[in-house]
Amino acid sequence: MTRAVQTMRAPGSRGAVSAAVIDVLLADPDAADGPLERLREATDGRAAADALLDEDLQLALFLLYEQHYTGMDAASERWEWDSRLIAARRTLERLHESELTARVTIPGTPEAEASAVAETLFALTTPTPGPSLARAVAADATADQLREFLILRSIYTLKEADPHSWGIPRLRGRPKAALVEVQSDEYGGGRPERVHATMFARAMRAAGLDDAYGAYLDAVPAATLASMNTMSMFGLHRRWIGALCGHLAAFEMTSSLPSRMVAKGVRRLGFGDEVAAYFDEHVEADAVHEQVAARDLAGGLAEQQPELVEDILFGAAACLLVDGLAAEHARLAWAEDRSALRDATVGV
Repeated sequence: MTRAVQTMRAPGSRGAVSAAVIDVLLADPDAADGPLERLREATDGRAAADALLDEDLQLALFLLYEQHYTGMDAASERWEWDSRLIAARRTLERLHESELTARVTIPGTPEAEASAVAETLFALTTPTPGPSLARAVAADATADQLREFLILRSIYTLKEADPHSWGIPRLRGRPKAALVEVQSDEYGGGRPERVHATMFARAMRAAGLDDAYGAYLDAVPAATLASMNTMSMFGLHRRWIGALCGHLAAFEMTSSLPSRMVAKGVRRLGFGDEVAAYFDEHVEADAVHEQVAARDLAGGLAEQQPELVEDILFGAAACLLVDGLAAEHARLAWAEDRSALRDATVGV
């Protein structure tokens, strides 16, 4: 079958598990016994002291999830639902999920009322003073560091909104309408040139970067992949619908102000409106989205299904955790005058 969309090229491996995943994906599903056995051996008994920062595990999980998006060059579409590959993915998912569960702190559970849930989410996502990656971009980042910032963002933003769209068929009524409202804006409201992923691709080109999806996969660290993998895990599993809605709420509620800061840094560095346009768009759009996501999506779902309140808060807290790990990785690297990329030569 001829594919209608561009697939991602195969990256380099980061250990035994990701190497085995790549070998399987590049094999013929009808003649893959050897690669599949190597994958089974690599995942059997697999443990990770810190799964969210494990380069091998996070790349392997990312590649397995990617088969549910547009796929990878030379990888058969038949792998998407191959039970042997799904079994390996579940092993890695359990490690990822276990680490999230161990590290995420859920705030006190509010009443299952939209206003109470929204109030809790706004308290959880209130900006804090002190160093942050967005503040660093606004005030101190160099042109190369801004390009690194765009590279790190590209892993999610070149397919922005897609993981959360898996929630649409799993919702009804008020929360479904709220999610569709947010996603419609993310996809340009019917205007292809305003699709947020397309706007980000233009920003990358204007900054002198490759806008092909996954072009910089080899350059980004595990923390960046863990952020994307968390969204994919919540989106692909029906049991995580509450967490998916909480994740999107926190994601939107922590976007507007940082986007304003980044747009300021873009212009300070002389990149101009073509790069800044994506971030300008999110200053206004996400100020609206945060209200819809907190009150109508998360709050509306809590009123429909009170048993999901803790999952909603877990998803929001998980978003803050994994995105915080990714942002802090970059901020500390820059503070120490290092590249935030695994291999700076792959990036800028």
